[in-house]
Order: sequence, then structure tokens, then C-alpha cells
Amino acid sequence: MNIFESLLSSVNIFKNRDVLRHSYTPEKLPHREEQINQLALLLSPLLKGGTPSNIFIYGKTGTGKTATVNFVGRQLEEASKKAKQNVAVHYINCEIVDTAYRVLASIARRFGSNVPMTGWPTDQVYDEVRKVLELRKVRVLIVLDEIDKLVKKAEEALYGLTRINSELKNSSISLIGISNNLKFKNFLDARVLSSLSEEEIVFPPYNAEQLEDILWQRSKLAFEDGVLEEGVIQLCAAIAAQEHGDARKALDLLRVSAEIAEREKDTKVRVEHVRKALRKIETDYMIETVRTLPVHSKILLYSMSLLSEMAEKFTTGEVYCVYKKLCSKVGVDSLTQRRISDLISELDMLGVVNSVIISKGRYGRTREMKLEADKDALRKVLEEDYRLQSLKKFGGDLKKFANLRLFEF
Repeated sequence: MNIFESLLSSVNIFKNRDVLRHSYTPEKLPHREEQINQLALLLSPLLKGGTPSNIFIYGKTGTGKTATVNFVGRQLEEASKKAKQNVAVHYINCEIVDTAYRVLASIARRFGSNVPMTGWPTDQVYDEVRKVLELRKVRVLIVLDEIDKLVKKAEEALYGLTRINSELKNSSISLIGISNNLKFKNFLDARVLSSLSEEEIVFPPYNAEQLEDILWQRSKLAFEDGVLEEGVIQLCAAIAAQEHGDARKALDLLRVSAEIAEREKDTKVRVEHVRKALRKIETDYMIETVRTLPVHSKILLYSMSLLSEMAEKFTTGEVYCVYKKLCSKVGVDSLTQRRISDLISELDMLGVVNSVIISKGRYGRTREMKLEADKDALRKVLEEDYRLQSLKKFGGDLKKFANLRLFEF
């Protein structure tokens, strides 16, 4: 029997799971009418042969910024054909296209120029952009998503794009910058800031009711009829509303809940599946966060994972003692206890550790903490780091470790 036959014959929950992914742009965007109308009004000069102001859009993750811009951009291109205007929208994700050269090459290639993605002087690519736009006689709206990633490496390219219109006669460039960082503008060069932030649109977080509307809209397209148990959408919306009104989290929760139900061969997506999905998503997030941590934070977490085998909660002093021993095992100079206390605070902010300051009366105060991440998953991802390979034996002999007195380790 083919290994996929049993999967194909199982109960079908999804009609179209891609509807629940971040990349999907729906035909209607609930609760973003105000921002859509504001953006359309600002971009309307493109339909009359004019050049609109540059626009800066900001708001927290999952507030619909990218989806709204893509929605309006699609409508803009459709309307420009009817108005007999040559208007094009070019989307760039600055987390991927993150250098001056790549941004300029991306624009040139979008309009037919055969610019290599590496190898030319940046000035030559800039000239190629100018030439190809003039040749095409096109008014371009360039969307720079996660623009804060670009500023760190290519602020001069950004400045050049804000000034390129002075060198164009038959075409023009307008910019939309999108950022999750509300303090992003503080890091912009004054020249770029004055050109880019001509108009601003703020996207507020969604509340629980608005998230419910979004999930109901997507669920009708994503699922077969009757597969969602009562309360599933409400719970997904309530959890995401607590996380700054993040629609992405709400959609991820609903999708992963359905995938878990599918794997369990259940005929319905139930509330218990949402709770399982939440644990999985949070674990996945923590694992990705831990992978990017510096080595001392990783050793610190490894120390906590060992201590958690003996007790659910432990103090800064206990963690520091084990941390110092592990540093000597891997050949790394240990940090001071004060610096370790700062690292623990950072891990607390990331949600990997939960810590509280407790009073010991006349003995002063101490920080008591516990791991929020799954111990086994945490240790596995920490051991991926080649510098921590020599610590594996402690993970394999925890009973012996637990029987030792802490300060004899």
C-alpha cells in the first residue's frame, strides 16, 4: 500500500489552507477601511499623471499593514489600466533584499533590465534604474516592507530613491515604507526623514471582536462546512488580542489547530486543539529565539535546564554557580554575576524564562525563576551550537547530577 493513500482517504478539514497564511491578500480587509481610504487618497495622483508624496506606514506586527498595501496596490494597478496611465507597483521585502545594490537591481530587473544581482558598481545600477524607467515611461510605486532592516545597511540607497525624481522627466518613483518599529524614525538620517515621512499612516492593533471577524471571513474560505467546534474562533481571537491584537498570531493559531486535528484524524477542530497549537507555536518561537542568542545566554539557559531537573524554581545564585562550572567546561571566561542578572532579565523579556524578585527578609532579595520553554526541546537546540557540544554528557546523566550537591558540581 502506498504510504500516502491513508492520508488521502482521511477526513478533509481544509478547503484551502493557504487562505490562513500571511502571504494571502483577501478580497476584503475587515476593519481597515479607514487606512485603505486614506492610502487610496494619497496615491490617487498616480491616476492623473502626477507623483504622490512618499508615505511612511507603521504599526505593530499583525496589524494588517502589508496586506492593506498589497490590496490597495492591486486595486491601483487595475484602476490605472482603465485610466490609461502606466502605473506599476513593485514590492520589496527589505529583510531579504537588504543592501543598496540589491534594492536597485531588483527595481531595474522588474522593468526588464538585465542587471546581475552582484558585480556592478552601485552607481552603475542606479543609472540603469534611471534609464529603464525613462525608457518605459512608467510611474512606479515602490513598497519597502520592513524598511528598518534596509536603513541599517543602505541608507544612501534610500536617500537616492527619495531624490531620483529630480533626474526623471518621463517617469517617477514614489515610496511607501512599512515598519513594525514605532521608534524607527529616530534612527533615520534627517535628509531621508524629511523626504520619506511626507505622509504617515498608523495602524492600530485589532481588538478581540475585530480578530473574530477576520477569522470568520478566512475560515469560510479555508475550511469545509461544519468542521469548527463552537468556541474555536473566539479562543483564537482572545489569545491573539492579548498579544497586541496580532492578526498573524490569530491566523497561525487557527491554521495550526486545524493541522493538529488533521494529524489526529479528528473530524472537527476543537478547543483542545487550539491549546495544543498555542503550546506548539510558543515552543517553535522560543526555539528560533534561542538559536540566535549569544553564547553566554545559551550557557545560562543550559544551566537552567539542568537545574530544572532538580526543582521547578531556582535562584540567581544557583544558576550562576552552575553557569560558572559550565563555562570552564567549554573553555569560555565567565561573566560577572551582575552581568548574568542582566542576561536573565533579557531572557525574561523574551519569554524564555519567568522570573520574580522575592524578599528574604534580613537576608535581602533574590530573583527566583523557572523555565517557560520545554526542557528537552531547549537542550536539543542549545546542543546544536558546536561550542556547547561538550555539555551533552550532562544531559545524558541527569540523575547523577541531581544527586550531587550544587556547589560540588
